[in-house]
Amino acid sequence: MEILKVENLTKIYGKGSTKVVALDDVSFSVEKGEFVAIVGASGSGKSTLLHLIGGVDRPTAGKVFLDGQDIYKFDDDKLAIFRRRQVGLIYQFYNLIPILNVEENITLPLDLDNRKVDQNNLNSLINLLGLTSRRKHLPNELSGGQQQRTSIGRALITNPTIILADEPTGNLDSKSSDEIVELLKKSNKEYKQTIIMITHNMEIAKVADRILKIEDGKIVEEV
Repeated sequence: MEILKVENLTKIYGKGSTKVVALDDVSFSVEKGEFVAIVGASGSGKSTLLHLIGGVDRPTAGKVFLDGQDIYKFDDDKLAIFRRRQVGLIYQFYNLIPILNVEENITLPLDLDNRKVDQNNLNSLINLLGLTSRRKHLPNELSGGQQQRTSIGRALITNPTIILADEPTGNLDSKSSDEIVELLKKSNKEYKQTIIMITHNMEIAKVADRILKIEDGKIVEEV
């Protein structure tokens, strides 16, 4: 079942001599439960693509269908609600709230949406993340890997349609990077979670079911 469809997506910044084509007529689709890696060098357009898929930015042209919905038909308010409920975002920098503990950071999206926390689901997720003994710790009491695992938990807690991971290992040492990649793979298999991960590291990308290579704003190869 197709969960994501990207059609002729284009993003242009500036005009005239300052014009930059960040994304150039990109089209592809992703099946439900698939783990896709998008690989490219800095400036290749991979982060722009991820932000457009997630409704963080709007395209110059083209469409994104997520779970059958044309997300750019939504106004800004509806798009923000859709993004909060249907898209789980994981960034290179963890973006945790410093005054909230692990458990509170993970459940924050539900709290913002006035949704009740399923305690059994939360306990299961914290166990999957390997954070059971750290659930009451603040971010500054955690290692980088533990902070990133917390941010992954925050993305998973809403059971989103798709997880978008933007260089999730970019700020970690090799051991922690391996742990985070393994955790993403585990959430893909155990939760049947659809994941799109961008990275510049081909070795990390190899854990995915499929790899899309992007250069100069275009998909140039599929592995």
